[in-house]
Amino acid sequence: MLQSRHPPSPAPQRFPRSQGYLDADEKRATAISGDIRKHHFPEALKINNVEWNLLIVITLLAFGIRLFRLSQPNSVVFDEVHFGKFASKYIMTQYFVDVHPPLAKLLITLVAFIRGYDGSFDFKEIGKVYPDNVPYTSMRMLPALLGVGVVPLAYLTLRQLRCGVTTALVGSLFILFENGFITQSRHILLDSPLVFFTALAVFCWVSFTNEDREHSHAFTEEWWLWLTLTGLSLGAVVTTIIQLWYLLGDLRVTPRMFIKHFLARALCLIVLPIFFYMAMFAIHFQILQSSGDGDGFMSAPFQHTLSGRGMSDTYADGGYLHSHDHAYPGGSHQQQITLYPHQDENNLWQITHPYEEESLQFIKNGDVVRLEHVTTKKRLHSHSLRPPVSDVDFQNEVSGYGFAGFSGDANDNWAVEIEYGDGRDRESGTRLRSLHTTFRLRHVLTGCYLFSHKVRLPEWGFEQQEVTCNTNAVKPNSLWFIETSTHPQCELRIPGFFAKFWELQQVMWTTNAGLTDKHVYDSRPYSWPFLQRGINFWVKDHRHIYLLGNPFVWWLSTSSVAVYAVARVVLVLRQKRGFQDFTNSRINKYDSLCGFLAIGWALHYLPFYLMQRQLFLHHYFPSLYFAIMLTAALFDFFFGTLRSRVRLQVGLVLILLVMYNFFHFSSLIYGNVWTRGQCESAKWIKDWDFSW
Repeated sequence: MLQSRHPPSPAPQRFPRSQGYLDADEKRATAISGDIRKHHFPEALKINNVEWNLLIVITLLAFGIRLFRLSQPNSVVFDEVHFGKFASKYIMTQYFVDVHPPLAKLLITLVAFIRGYDGSFDFKEIGKVYPDNVPYTSMRMLPALLGVGVVPLAYLTLRQLRCGVTTALVGSLFILFENGFITQSRHILLDSPLVFFTALAVFCWVSFTNEDREHSHAFTEEWWLWLTLTGLSLGAVVTTIIQLWYLLGDLRVTPRMFIKHFLARALCLIVLPIFFYMAMFAIHFQILQSSGDGDGFMSAPFQHTLSGRGMSDTYADGGYLHSHDHAYPGGSHQQQITLYPHQDENNLWQITHPYEEESLQFIKNGDVVRLEHVTTKKRLHSHSLRPPVSDVDFQNEVSGYGFAGFSGDANDNWAVEIEYGDGRDRESGTRLRSLHTTFRLRHVLTGCYLFSHKVRLPEWGFEQQEVTCNTNAVKPNSLWFIETSTHPQCELRIPGFFAKFWELQQVMWTTNAGLTDKHVYDSRPYSWPFLQRGINFWVKDHRHIYLLGNPFVWWLSTSSVAVYAVARVVLVLRQKRGFQDFTNSRINKYDSLCGFLAIGWALHYLPFYLMQRQLFLHHYFPSLYFAIMLTAALFDFFFGTLRSRVRLQVGLVLILLVMYNFFHFSSLIYGNVWTRGQCESAKWIKDWDFSW
């Protein structure tokens, strides 16, 4: 069917207990050297019952804040339009394409399925009220619970990094009261799962590193457990390369032992994550076995793996090249050619070569072809007669012409002009490929182009769209593509899992890169660390849900990144000048610790500068997690040697400032009713575009 397409190392040192980050069984600290310990974190501290009780209280508080009034609002919020709809499609098994991997969507769908959701709600627009049969609160519960999980993970990670209790408390409470994390976790969105699995990967990697610190711990059950969990929570590839490099320089590590370390890391941090990633797509394909609105993104062989794979009716601006056994009432009185928006056997055409016998040939740019209507055996034809409706000099009639025994004439000849391929098929720009190639058809004798527009034929043409041959054709209205194609000498190869997986990765990549249209709430990466603009999620009756971070947390964490970057540059310059700062074990410890967190921040943030697609504030959230952890590490460096009471007082001041910011902007989290004065007092930056 042819379809129209529109558009140096000192001796070990002991730290005094008053420094606050060593316990009663304090271990030696390592200084900078070629030793593997340079890039390992010290052994983890044992957390006592008092700390566990503290952690339970913090976690319960996170539950309360993130689950408070979770059912409100009772209507679609922001990108619930997309991710709620995807859950519906999973349940209905209808194929769709999304630029995000399927794990989080599958988890949300599982919750909905367990609650008995039948997939009937369309999540069509923001503000659409949820009917009783949509378990939207339960679907929101999954991101909310994962958002809760980030809080204790932050605490435990900081303790595993040998930061003090106060430091871990400060870091976890910063995350607990971070408005942006809270808002994003209370809706059917994917960012909360992303931040959770990022935090889990960091915690597992640090726990593994603590086990790996002593060579005697290598390849124990706990060692394998943490390494495997790191891989399952997406690994730490860059850090692994650094660690293996220092293992290679450790003379205590024999070549055989190095190979064992290498293979273990390759298995758990490369093979296992890839296997897990692909397994999610295997589940994805297993569920989505029916045709859906994502079919058009995929190749014809891929579509043949879907049941009910017939294409849906076309979009309003286009249609199928169509003919039927009815003649024009005027002009040539030959068979009508129209544009028809629905599936029909009269949309089928056979493409042949005008001068050669029928054989398997690829149609290339510039080839001359004929199109024969399969049902009526008439050929697509044009001549110098005016069309019945658009009776102007630059328009020619297009008709179906021919009869038994007639081999056709020159007016049946059309030249193929390939405009572009879609990039997913290498040959789609040089020869016709179903779905992938967009082309024009130029009438050889008259030079006009097969054309259609929104003009409709009268009742005698069944009010279908007019098709003409236009010498001044606007290009968007003269572009076509082939939707389905068959040939007796061509055997369609049904793709297996790996072929489907690879094709979908390419589609996801190109689709993501193609999201370049402007959005009213998009923003660029340079603005994110300064919280220059948020996102309006939902508004009704002077109530707003507006994605805005906790200003104190964001600006302090951004300052922490800057402080570490400046300090690192100064330390390197001083080293060049002969200073021995890196022989100080305390400097060395915090340089490794802060460097680890700063690299995590940069790897999750800087790549966005290479993207031209739509970007939003929530894309910064994984980087924000690392920035907050870096803030806590700097707190430990600056205040860790103070007396416990003073350190706690400083931490309390910071926590109170964070809590003040949280409560000041909490109406934007929960969609509370507020006054005009409260709204205006919350608008600290003019680009925060919420209003009363």
